[in-house]
Amino acid sequence: MNNAPKPNLEDLPTQAQLFRSTVFAAIGAVVITVTVYLPAEYAIDPTGIGRVLGLTEMGEIKVQLAAEAEADRLLDEQRARDQSSSVLDAVFGLFVGTAHAQEAQVAWRDEVTFTLEPGATAEIKMTMEAGDVAEYAWTATGGRVNFDLHAHSGGESVDYERGAGKTEGAGSIEAPFAGDHGWFWRNRDSTPITMTIQLRGEYSGIVETY
Repeated sequence: MNNAPKPNLEDLPTQAQLFRSTVFAAIGAVVITVTVYLPAEYAIDPTGIGRVLGLTEMGEIKVQLAAEAEADRLLDEQRARDQSSSVLDAVFGLFVGTAHAQEAQVAWRDEVTFTLEPGATAEIKMTMEAGDVAEYAWTATGGRVNFDLHAHSGGESVDYERGAGKTEGAGSIEAPFAGDHGWFWRNRDSTPITMTIQLRGEYSGIVETY
C-alpha cells in the first residue's frame, strides 16, 4: 500500500489567497443574483441587464403566474368552505333574498347586464365627485367571479373591497375624490357568467370597458 506524498507547505494556498478567493466568489454570487436570478425569478432588475437579456420579461411572467395560482388557491379554498356550509348558505340566502326584496321597493337608477366569458375581464365604473354616495347590488349567474372595487384619479387611489369566488354583493361607497369609481371583474370559472349590476345614487355617468 502506497501512501500519498505529504504536500509541501509552500504548495498550499496562503490565508491571503484563500481570503481573496472567498471575496471573488462572494462578488460573483452577488453579481449573478442581481443580474440573472432576481430578474428571471422576481422581475427585479436594478441594473437593467435582465431587461436586455430578456430575463426580466421571464420574471414578470413567473410573478403573474404565481399571482394567478394564488387566486386559484383562494378560490378553491372558498369553494371548499362553501360546500361544507351549504345549510348556512341556504339560510343566509333566505335573509339576503328578503333584503333584496325590500331594496327592490326603491327603484334602481341604472342596471348594467353583460356576459363575462371564461378568463375574460371587464370594468364597470361610476363617474363621481368627491363626497358623492352611490348604492349598488350585483349578481353573477352561471359561475363565480373575482373582483376589485376601487378608484384612481389624479395620483389618488382607493380600494373599497376585493373578493374571490363570489356570486353576489351589495353595499354603498362614498367617493373621497372625483373620478371613476367601480369594479374590475374577472371570470375564473370555465363557463360564461351573466353579470347584473344595479346602481343608484350620486353619479353623473357609467363607464363600461370590456
